[in-house]
Amino acid sequence: MGLSSLRLCLFSFSILWLLACGQPEIKPPPITTATTMTPILPTITPTITPTMTPVLDTPVADPVTTQPSVVSSRAASVEPSLIPFTPTPMASPTAGASDIFAIQRERMVVEDIEARGIFDPLVLAAMRAVPRHMFVPERYRNRAYDDTPLPIEEGSTISQPYIVALMSQLLDLEPGDKVLEVGTGSGYQAAVLAQMGMEVYSVEIIPALADHTRLVLDNSGYSQVKTLAADGYYGWEEHSPFDAIIVTAAPDHIPPPLLGQLKSSGNLVIPVGPPGDIQTLWLTQWRDGRWVSFNQGAVRFVPLLGR
Repeated sequence: MGLSSLRLCLFSFSILWLLACGQPEIKPPPITTATTMTPILPTITPTITPTMTPVLDTPVADPVTTQPSVVSSRAASVEPSLIPFTPTPMASPTAGASDIFAIQRERMVVEDIEARGIFDPLVLAAMRAVPRHMFVPERYRNRAYDDTPLPIEEGSTISQPYIVALMSQLLDLEPGDKVLEVGTGSGYQAAVLAQMGMEVYSVEIIPALADHTRLVLDNSGYSQVKTLAADGYYGWEEHSPFDAIIVTAAPDHIPPPLLGQLKSSGNLVIPVGPPGDIQTLWLTQWRDGRWVSFNQGAVRFVPLLGR
């Protein structure tokens, strides 16, 4: 056998051996699985800038209270909790109660009465002198000189100071004039008229209130005020005629008996209107042979009881 034949035989034998044994396994390289990483973020706490209240270099003046168009007076339905509170001056450690009330009373006259157009010197002097705190219950004395009505006995109220001053000025009185008041109530209005130097007659329809107010007037230095427990619709004919008549409760019309007890030169100041609603304050005078009434604005009073 030649060399070529021997090489051919060896090649053929290799082919046959490979076919019998199969190809060697080729393993792929290992696959590395990447780990999903969650980034660690720094926790950031936001900086909160506090809201700052500016400090003013100059003190803030007391706010000016705009007076409502409807002025409440002896309103029957006034609830103590609904009464607006106006802070009153604080007492100094050495000041007596009378001193504090005098300070509050002067502030009331200047800010709530003079500032709103009341100019009659008799009225202003009386409003400065009459101790309103004596005519309100003890629990409301710290608010006695606020310009607001306050509850008193028997479901009634003491009138707003401005209204007391306004009605007193509308009467256009001279010292010594004889005045009839219908609706004694707290007695404060009667005391103001007496302080002005008037001869005052006051009628109250609620007997318990009339008795209580009689004591208050006596204890406050106004024993000269004459009072009567009766129906004020009919006035007080025994002491007529009067130079002026003031009514502090609202009928739905002007009572004819009151006009019959008023001098022709006198003034009648009276609220007229439906109970529990807005009423009109009237100034009534005798002119050219007849009674003429002049509208003085909107008010709210308790209804006139009786008749």
